[in-house]
Amino acid sequence: MQFGRTYEEFEVGAVYKHWPGKTVTEYDDHLFCLLTMNHHPLHMDANYAEKTTDFGKNVVVGNYIYSLLLGMSVPDISGKAIANLEIESLRHVAPTFHGDTIYGETTVLDKWESKSKSDRGIVYVETKGYKQDGTLVCVFRRKVMVPTATYIKERGGEQPGRPELKSQEK
Repeated sequence: MQFGRTYEEFEVGAVYKHWPGKTVTEYDDHLFCLLTMNHHPLHMDANYAEKTTDFGKNVVVGNYIYSLLLGMSVPDISGKAIANLEIESLRHVAPTFHGDTIYGETTVLDKWESKSKSDRGIVYVETKGYKQDGTLVCVFRRKVMVPTATYIKERGGEQPGRPELKSQEK
């Protein structure tokens, strides 16, 4: 299984479709809200949402959807990253509700070599998240610093720091 890419493996224009999707539950939404201390009733209070909002039901907190999409992209985009340098833009385009399934895909917009270190480069990507019916819900652009193949080779290969299984012979 591939886990991220080196600088050389990224091609401008490539699209990575992240799999599998994730069905968002009420539990997921409430846990994220509680962990981040976001107690807005739009996300936590079904009675409030039903009686006072245009949606008539709870809306999943947008930053959970962003975080979910960012996580979905790790195996394809940033699994080997040295650093996430910048989130350039983040747009929540449409609401997500409990029971919706989120899918994501990332397009490589540009890439360039680091100006200060020859063993890494910057990849500029746009990630889009959409629901089971194809409705776009979230879009963000970010810049990720990724290693070159030389960097990986010089630092222990694909899985640096991974221990070897000790012999079980008696």
